[in-house]
Amino acid sequence: MEEPKADPRDGEEPVREAPEKSAGAFRTIKEAADELDVPQHVLRFWETRFAQIRPVKRAGGRRYYRPDDLDLLKGIKRLLHGQGYTIKGAQRVLRERGLRFVQSVGRGEAVAAAPSLQDAEHEALPADLASGDGLTAEQRTVLVDALADLRACRTALAGLRLPPEPIGDA
Repeated sequence: MEEPKADPRDGEEPVREAPEKSAGAFRTIKEAADELDVPQHVLRFWETRFAQIRPVKRAGGRRYYRPDDLDLLKGIKRLLHGQGYTIKGAQRVLRERGLRFVQSVGRGEAVAAAPSLQDAEHEALPADLASGDGLTAEQRTVLVDALADLRACRTALAGLRLPPEPIGDA
């Protein structure tokens, strides 16, 4: 076993250097996040948005990322942060071009075409809004229900009798 090295800065406590992992070694979420230069919660979020990201989970739910997982994560990061894709756009690239293609983007062996402005604008809108009427089906239902309630209130108010106004100060 390697002896701990003394830290030349303070000369007190010996510092243990973490051994370099081999290229094929699994990485913890912390190691993967450090390698990708993103916070750990971003990796957890990407797992919810990209079904293709499936790290090995051990006892206690600890995640271990394989080398292929890291290539995929690097590819997704490059699509999102480097090329300006939205989540939906990156999902579409994965669906249309495949897992291996996005992994090769992560390794720097391939480049995805830049998203078009029209695609980016369309992806930013919910499907019902993209049709052009400006409302989702849920919003339309809420408004129709509110209108029906308002009409019922108007009818109820019209049927009420107002008390007579006083004639004078008595």
